[in-house]
Amino acid sequence: MTHQTSRRRRGPAVAAVLGAGLLIPCVAAAPASAAAPAVSCTSARAGLAAKLQKDITAALAGRKGTVAVGLHDRTTATTCSLRATSAYDSASVVKVTVLAALLWDAKKHGRYLTATENTLAKAMITQSDNAATSKLWKQLGMTRIKGFLAAAGMTRTQPGADGYWGLTQITVTDEQKLLGLVNAPNAVLSDSSRAYVLKLMGQVVASQRWGTPYGAPAKVAWHVKNGWLSRATQGWRVHSVGTFTGGGHDYAMTVLTHGNATMDYGIATVQGVAKVIHRDLAAS
Repeated sequence: MTHQTSRRRRGPAVAAVLGAGLLIPCVAAAPASAAAPAVSCTSARAGLAAKLQKDITAALAGRKGTVAVGLHDRTTATTCSLRATSAYDSASVVKVTVLAALLWDAKKHGRYLTATENTLAKAMITQSDNAATSKLWKQLGMTRIKGFLAAAGMTRTQPGADGYWGLTQITVTDEQKLLGLVNAPNAVLSDSSRAYVLKLMGQVVASQRWGTPYGAPAKVAWHVKNGWLSRATQGWRVHSVGTFTGGGHDYAMTVLTHGNATMDYGIATVQGVAKVIHRDLAAS
């Protein structure tokens, strides 16, 4: 496969495929005989938690593969989670972490991003460009990447070794922490850095706007990063992280999946969850 084809259709296949190296507690791993973990929701808005729990559960009924879900709406103090601490190969959703780490490190050193860094960052997020990601990953190095993860409290995220950034181990819990840092003022990322991340996530090319934005009301602004990666075990990993503002809500959503027979099947699973979340929040 060519690099161009890989970037367009298998962006997060990353180093694992391309050799480009040159994210309400549940049980992380239950025995096969144990009951599957259930969706758990809480909310300050009457009836919303029960509605979301019922509808997310229904959206996943009969779906093959293993799915983890995270939702936090700051406006209504609503949270939902499923397999929040289970680890998944990151594929390209790790690119938001790479950008955040770059911005965090620049802030520490009191500097702006260079023109080259801006060009690489834009390609990495808006086009899911693997070569750009590999350059920034190498530039940052493991010490700085781990430094950012510590500062962000992303304690369950394990960076991929030997340049294989797409094999970084992520969880819903940590991805939601990252989206929270992007969404609200904090000591880790400056306001200008947060705005920059959201700007790029809002400029993702049309062919990669699937996933968590699916079903979002027209009045809701979306910011997304997706990941997709096929490996010999657990089939396709298909992930989507996104933040959404408008319509009286301000929320972040993470859906991680693996064990999908095809990329399209994984996308359909992610979008089934996203659709009911957007619908229920819009109606609340």
